[in-house]
Amino acid sequence: MDFIKDIVGGFSVIENLKVSGDREGKYGVTIIVSPNSSASAVFTSNKVVAAPVTYTKNVLKKGIISAIFVNSGNANCFTGKQGILDCEKLVELVSKDLKIPKDEIAISSTGVIGRTLPVDIISEVAYKSISKLGSKAENSLAAAKAIMTTDTFPKEAAVEVTLMNGQKVKIAGIAKGSGMIAPNMGTMLSFIVTDANLPSALINKALKIAADISFNMVVVDGDESTNDTCLMLANGASGIDAFTNDEIDSNFQEALNYLCIRLARKMARDGEGATKFIEANVKGALTNNDARIAAKSIISSSLFKSAVFGGDPNWGRIVSAIGYSGAELNPNIVTIAIADEEDDVELVRNGEILAFDNTTYLKRAEKIMQSKKVIINIDINLGDFEATAWGCDLTYDYVKINAEYTT
Repeated sequence: MDFIKDIVGGFSVIENLKVSGDREGKYGVTIIVSPNSSASAVFTSNKVVAAPVTYTKNVLKKGIISAIFVNSGNANCFTGKQGILDCEKLVELVSKDLKIPKDEIAISSTGVIGRTLPVDIISEVAYKSISKLGSKAENSLAAAKAIMTTDTFPKEAAVEVTLMNGQKVKIAGIAKGSGMIAPNMGTMLSFIVTDANLPSALINKALKIAADISFNMVVVDGDESTNDTCLMLANGASGIDAFTNDEIDSNFQEALNYLCIRLARKMARDGEGATKFIEANVKGALTNNDARIAAKSIISSSLFKSAVFGGDPNWGRIVSAIGYSGAELNPNIVTIAIADEEDDVELVRNGEILAFDNTTYLKRAEKIMQSKKVIINIDINLGDFEATAWGCDLTYDYVKINAEYTT
């Protein structure tokens, strides 16, 4: 896709956008200011929903967002009426300090569930963050760092896309997430801004398409969070429309998909305690849904994820995961292969087992399983649909991190 170009600098590539981030211990605050931007979002499908999700859904009814407040260290979830009141307090803080209408400020949180938000501490960090608002690359990096919880590195990306009419616009985003990552988004937050003109209804349409093939195809541990938010703004700073006759420019959609996949892959690589990145490619499925659930089933399997950690090419766990995924499958014609950056070896070809003990196939597979990136390639051989999912291995450190999360 030569119409998409990776660029560095994160949010700094977008005009008329200021961001910041600051932390005090485990508590961080990120501020994103993009005046009078069209906006939409996708959220968690968990029936237990955090207060900031409820609050921001209501704000988005207007379709305009001028600022986003994000805190880490506390999810502000399962906190009852007090949770909404605390959202209002923090929004009021931003509104007064930055002279932005309260009904144009979104709020998001990530961290421990079931504990009242320490508003005094968060407010102090918020004032520090606001004082550092800027439009440089270091501001974008600080914003990405401030929303981290158990993440080990900040996640940001930016692209320039040449639209179908030859004009160029930019899209940039940051994300956080390394645990409670499940197929319906996980304890992930992502904030995306484009300098193109795009109405909120089309942002919603474009974002759903992008999230479906990116954030919704990442599995770290199978737990779905209560706070998942992917919020996108279009501030129109370029003066260029990314749509024609109420249809999204196809190149813009591809670029947004690409950006979201880049961020999603970073989350999979940063899975809690992870030592290896897993990619599962499924083709030949009877339906699109079959391809998706088969790919996600492979990277969701605790047994297979454990095998990857141990470097064990136990392909039986792969075929088992596909078998219980709900996808149509004929074991007599399926092909299973594993690969890394240097080698690609079939273990099963059209239902015929190749990787018996002491065979060259198995020895090559054992070497591949030692790699930092393990790729699973499946051909179901029943249809024309395909999908890709991403995840990581399941390690001792994952258990340790989550056994001690609140203690």
